[in-house]
Amino acid sequence: MERGHYGDDHRAFAELARGFVRKEVAPHYLDYEAAGIVPRSVFERAGELGLLGFAVPHSYGGLGVGDFRFNQILIEEFMAGDSAGVGLNFALHNDICTPYLVGLTTEEQRRRWLPGFVAGTLIGAIAMTEPGAGSDVAGIRTAAVDMGDHFVVNGSKTFITNGINADLVLTAVRTSPERHRGISLLVLERGMPGFERGRNLEKLGLKSQDTAELIFTDVVVPKANLLGEAGRGFEYLMGNLPQECMQIAVACLARARVALATTLEYVTGREAFGQPIAAFQNTKFTLADVATEIAVTEAFVDKCVLELNAARLTPADAAKAKLWSSEMEFRCLDRCQQLFGGYGYMREYPIARAAADARITRVYGGTSEIMREIIARAMTRP
Repeated sequence: MERGHYGDDHRAFAELARGFVRKEVAPHYLDYEAAGIVPRSVFERAGELGLLGFAVPHSYGGLGVGDFRFNQILIEEFMAGDSAGVGLNFALHNDICTPYLVGLTTEEQRRRWLPGFVAGTLIGAIAMTEPGAGSDVAGIRTAAVDMGDHFVVNGSKTFITNGINADLVLTAVRTSPERHRGISLLVLERGMPGFERGRNLEKLGLKSQDTAELIFTDVVVPKANLLGEAGRGFEYLMGNLPQECMQIAVACLARARVALATTLEYVTGREAFGQPIAAFQNTKFTLADVATEIAVTEAFVDKCVLELNAARLTPADAAKAKLWSSEMEFRCLDRCQQLFGGYGYMREYPIARAAADARITRVYGGTSEIMREIIARAMTRP
């Protein structure tokens, strides 16, 4: 079935993105995995090619393009190039940070941050999760005390994507005791006294993607680094939830699609009991199920991307996309990995790395249980 989701501009962009992944990333990806981090030069090269901050206006160096299909293409090309960890680094920068830095910043902030953000010299991260507050964003404790012309920030964050590389950390802080209206967003910058990075955390998968603990001890943050209005941070975070969900849904679908392709190649060439594994009925039925789940998911995800572009995508529909895609990915990768037998457990095979990478998608960006809660609330709200 023809996808019909992309136009000529999208296909041309896909060629550019594919060339970048194949030349600049894929040959070095296992080295990045071993190091636990991607060199900053990779971001800078991407910036030179126009692969960062698509939605940033022309006047600040961006393309001024708010079409999420370009973001979708970049994610798909990273997955196709067996470079999921680097893809997540870029997705966090492009898909998660951009809406805040474009939609909530003042003119002075845009001039200060956006050119470097587009060029890849200022890498972005967002810090919500704390040791005692994950899915419950309103439960954060990192405090920012208003001192007149600045805030003093104390607390810590954990599981922060791009945490080691980040120069601009969009940080959720508590500025008053009110549970929801007491949250604000501050941009903490590399080099601020008292802003320290803890360990680059050792993860099950996505090993090339730096994930860090951040520690704030009496960090002086000027009022000029407040994003939007004080006390509206929770509202801003929830407002950008649909795009975050779609970024994850797109990645889940792309990873499952690549897993199917690599599994087809393997079972066609691998023999058992005198015939290709692909000849067994169990293999045929497994592949048919996986292909069907991917096709159905693709139709819904692509539709949701178009709805996101039109500013019509509801949090509940975005949650459906994230819930279904991540659960589908888990089922399909498990089936594909099983067909590899013992080789599917070896990290030298992409299917093993993909399975480890995929385990987090049902957790980050809101667990599957939280997605179900969002969907159910929308159904039962008076």
